Amino acid sequence: MKNKFDTRAMTMVAAAVAVLSATALSGCGGSSAEPEVNTLPTGVTDLGSKAYRATTIGAANTAAGQDLLTAGLGKSGIASTAAATLTAFVDPANPTADELRRNAFQSNYRGLVDNTVNGGYGVLYGPNIDLAGKDTLGEGLVPGLEYVGVLDDGTGRKRVTMAVQIPDKFDVNAPCIVVGPSSGSRGVYGAIGSAGDWGLKRGCAVALTDAGKGMGLYDLGDDTVHRIDGTRATRTLAGNLSHFAANVTDTVRSAFNTAFPNRVALKHAHSQMNPEKDWGNDTLTAVSYALYALNQQYAPTVSGGPAKGVRFTPANTLVIAGSVSNGGAAVLRAAEQDTKGLIDGVVAGEPSAQPSSTSGYGVQVGGVAVASYGKSIMDYFTIANLYQPCAALAPSAALTEVSIYNYIGLTGQTATATNRCTQLAAKGLVTGSTTALQAADALAKMRAAGWTSDNDTMHNAHFALGNAVIISMMYTNAYGKFSVTDNVCGMSAAAVAAGAPAAMAGNVKAASFATGNGTVNGTPATVIYNDSVGGAKAWNLGVSPSSGVADFALDAALCQRALFTGVDTVTGTALTASTVPTKAQSDAVKAGVAEVLLNGNLRNKPTLMLAGRSDALLPINHSERAYTAYNRMVEGATSQLSYIEVTNAQHFDSFNAFSGFDTRFVPLHTYFVHAMNAMYANLKSGTALPPSQVVRTTVRGGTPGAAPAISAANVPGLSASPAAADRIGFSGTSVNVPN
Repeated sequence: MKNKFDTRAMTMVAAAVAVLSATALSGCGGSSAEPEVNTLPTGVTDLGSKAYRATTIGAANTAAGQDLLTAGLGKSGIASTAAATLTAFVDPANPTADELRRNAFQSNYRGLVDNTVNGGYGVLYGPNIDLAGKDTLGEGLVPGLEYVGVLDDGTGRKRVTMAVQIPDKFDVNAPCIVVGPSSGSRGVYGAIGSAGDWGLKRGCAVALTDAGKGMGLYDLGDDTVHRIDGTRATRTLAGNLSHFAANVTDTVRSAFNTAFPNRVALKHAHSQMNPEKDWGNDTLTAVSYALYALNQQYAPTVSGGPAKGVRFTPANTLVIAGSVSNGGAAVLRAAEQDTKGLIDGVVAGEPSAQPSSTSGYGVQVGGVAVASYGKSIMDYFTIANLYQPCAALAPSAALTEVSIYNYIGLTGQTATATNRCTQLAAKGLVTGSTTALQAADALAKMRAAGWTSDNDTMHNAHFALGNAVIISMMYTNAYGKFSVTDNVCGMSAAAVAAGAPAAMAGNVKAASFATGNGTVNGTPATVIYNDSVGGAKAWNLGVSPSSGVADFALDAALCQRALFTGVDTVTGTALTASTVPTKAQSDAVKAGVAEVLLNGNLRNKPTLMLAGRSDALLPINHSERAYTAYNRMVEGATSQLSYIEVTNAQHFDSFNAFSGFDTRFVPLHTYFVHAMNAMYANLKSGTALPPSQVVRTTVRGGTPGAAPAISAANVPGLSASPAAADRIGFSGTSVNVPN
């Protein structure tokens, strides 16, 4: 029985012969149908290709010294001994496009994995580790070509960036593409450490895309933007190469700057296009652009040239859509929207999977029904934004070790978290006469809303890093398609000095393409509470007008929750045209949420979805578990989705490098690699995908901050025949996950 590569190779050879034959016949006066000409996908502008040929670590400041996987830094440079420091620019005020690319690789790779040796970097995963898990690749440099293109809808505002990487070892006789939309709100290189790492090692072309997000930092003060290549310029000078600028006139911008100086806009939050609704189609366009790039590179010319023919098509090229987090949601959505059969298989790691419905299916754990599942991101993040800082004070949520969040975190802000508890109680949102009782009730409310006991000790870190605040602010703006000038719920974005909005330093802006992740996480901009008593302050210092105390800007959190529910969060009364927020604003947010929900129909594509059981950012009852059940309801017995749930794993592997996380959690990234290997084996040779299962890992333990080195024994592989106690199955229409 021929495998897919046999069939694809035959189809590819036939296509190439047809192109050559048609060209020869036309040159000899023969008659033949005109051969197909390679054309760009609709709306795409090709910005050309560049060679990155480095094979050893050297001068990574230029393209000649860079490669496709590590930008010339190699395994050693990606990790670096100064983990928080990126490689220096020659001129920090004016970094070159090549320098920004180099540092973006460094930043994005580190952002997805624990880059410490004891945590597994360079041992279980990393540029030096081959796909069999062996340390055989040295520094891991991958030479090749990179095409860059931009997708727009004709408005000049969409501006989706794509980078197609073609390694020198690409096999034209067994062509494959890995498409990797970025995680989170990251830029075009956001999936370099996940989809990029695996695909380039396999010898596939890698199609990266920001899916309409990315480091689109627009400074309203000086009207400057990022170009597509990361360099800065005024909006006028950037022209068609501008990545993002707020859709405001100079008159409106001037008035806004007077009232709210030093503010900035971020593309994901402020594009007024709700980019999430297009993540699937943007991912599919990246596949089409990759096919275009491959044909430009390897197809023969037609009709005497210079036009290229079509050698690679969806029929003869293996395509795996694989990414994590928001990128995982994007590949699921792409599979659901793939009417042309571009994608062969899907690997979605810890996706923000939002089912369109909670009806007709259920979630069980150990045979016991879960009460809350399938909520949208906007629903559960606005709940977390209310209750998480108070819940973090509950005894069962304590994480007392010195850790990542100490420099900004609740360890130093217990008084503010206590104020949040007190004010929630005063407004009737939690019960209890003491902080301990209030915190216990807040934690109980979070559990009732879908978080689990596995998430308890993560709440402190997540809120201290501002995750719920950042997402609530960004996504209310994105879903509602609000302008940056709307200051929804009194929130804006700016650099901070002494706790207040400040002008962003030129060097910070210049480096932001490489240092930022597209969110308002403090690098380079922070969420600002404009309405704070005493003047605008950073969110964590916000003093609510209704309370008069520092309570992490509770009034803004109440407003954001009301935008989703349509009712006042305290009184329960319906919003109107005169309330804050207004009914119209709430309706806009709810309409935006409806645009991004998944339909559950993966078109019978082989799919592996994986999650960490301890994920407190995207609770698995609302995402992976719910989507597994929803997909089965939609596709029935024809579904080819396998769901892998990994114990002792959480959303941010990079956290595992820090004290308190090192002893408790294992890297989920190792299972992304396993899943990609399994998907490739399935598509190439028909090997069955591993069935849905719980993978039971072993934590490193030891002393926080000095956990022993991880080994393969801590992270067992996927089982082809899991034990009954580990098998995820169905009870009627409910997915049933073992305890």
